[in-house]
Amino acid sequence: MAVDFSYANSTVDSGFRDALSEHLKAVGRIFYLHSPQETMYERKEDVPNFFRQSWPYFLIFMILEHIVLRLEGKKGIRLNDGITSISHGIFQECGRLIWRGAESYLYTWIYANFRLVDLPWDHTVTWYVAALGVDFCYYWMHRACHEVHILWAQHQVHHTSEDFNMGIGIRQSVLQGWCGFIFYLPLALAIPPAQFVMHHQFSYLYMFWIHTEAIKSLGPLEYVLNTPSHHRVHHGSNKYCLDVNYGGVLIIWDRLFGTFRPETDKIEIVYGLIYNQPSFNPLHLQSFYTAYVIERFRSLKTAGDKFRAIFWGPSWQPGSPRLGRDEDKIDVQTREKYDVHLPAWCNIYLVLHYAVVLYGFFELSSKYMGMTPISVLIFVFYIIASLTIIGMLFDNSKNASLLEVLRCSAFAFLARSVAATNPGLGTALQIFYVVSAMFWCLNILKLLEIKKTKVE
Repeated sequence: MAVDFSYANSTVDSGFRDALSEHLKAVGRIFYLHSPQETMYERKEDVPNFFRQSWPYFLIFMILEHIVLRLEGKKGIRLNDGITSISHGIFQECGRLIWRGAESYLYTWIYANFRLVDLPWDHTVTWYVAALGVDFCYYWMHRACHEVHILWAQHQVHHTSEDFNMGIGIRQSVLQGWCGFIFYLPLALAIPPAQFVMHHQFSYLYMFWIHTEAIKSLGPLEYVLNTPSHHRVHHGSNKYCLDVNYGGVLIIWDRLFGTFRPETDKIEIVYGLIYNQPSFNPLHLQSFYTAYVIERFRSLKTAGDKFRAIFWGPSWQPGSPRLGRDEDKIDVQTREKYDVHLPAWCNIYLVLHYAVVLYGFFELSSKYMGMTPISVLIFVFYIIASLTIIGMLFDNSKNASLLEVLRCSAFAFLARSVAATNPGLGTALQIFYVVSAMFWCLNILKLLEIKKTKVE
């Protein structure tokens, strides 16, 4: 018995150490701290989805950041803005579930047919060359997203928040991958696809944590790395902050190509778009600027101006340089943040429903490869519709109550399919959605009313 007991203890200790080691590695990945020997893969299909695996750590980091900011006497992450940021991240991931990595097919084809050198996939030198190559291409992709109007129409989603916190790190456009992949294609002449896919993920993981006001400076590392200080400047809508600090992991590219600007205490950074779009509706924030680009294209007379409206900078006007005139750019110095103050019961309701949507998203992301494309599309539609309506409720939109009644009624009906395999969960979901639908019927009948007020 003593031997068995010792063996059991040893097994438990070993399991704990292994689990702790995996958690530490997952946290390290967010800071681009990797062992090259442990992150080498021969085929891109073998590369884990590190980004999706990191979602629980993203949420933990956001909670810790909120606590730190509150201890510093700041407001921390606002519920409506934080949930909107997470919704954008889910939008992007839903897009990836639908096209199942199709963005990298062209890269793989170029590598297979036109590569100039055969770098060994399992060599440390290849690992570091890939890391530098991906970061260099990211700089030019990111810069193009600010200097080419149609690319900005997608990238602007990332800049829509008037706050600056780690949630902004996952506030991305659903089409960002398609807009940016062309800038990475030169790497296909040398870098194996698995190395590219892996470092592309690592790059975006690193950029999650630099979206914060909780870290002031990293000392000497500021000269080499992209840091929260540098990235705060990039996200400002002050004239001082425009078109600078495009780096991903390294800031050296900005220093080399003349787009670096340090943070200064003399200017209070105002975050968000220059012409801000007040809303917590993720679908609206994903699409409104593309509609504006199309409208601008149609309004211009000549073919040349129509072309420039698409491919010149966002500040371009007929007769001006490609990126517009500096004197015509607006210098945002201060403005009141958009906010909608909802009663506590409404916030609790929205958080509960958001938790159900998150659960559905994680279930889908773990099982989608074994599902038919139609089934994936239906689940994605459910998720996007739910997140959109929840955003409209945060806005207190006049149509949100009716849409929420329809959403809850539809999913109370669909929950019957869950009851066939899991009666307890199916019944609970049916009751949950029926009660929710009745709840918003009271709002439509004016028996429950939400007051919309703007607060600073």
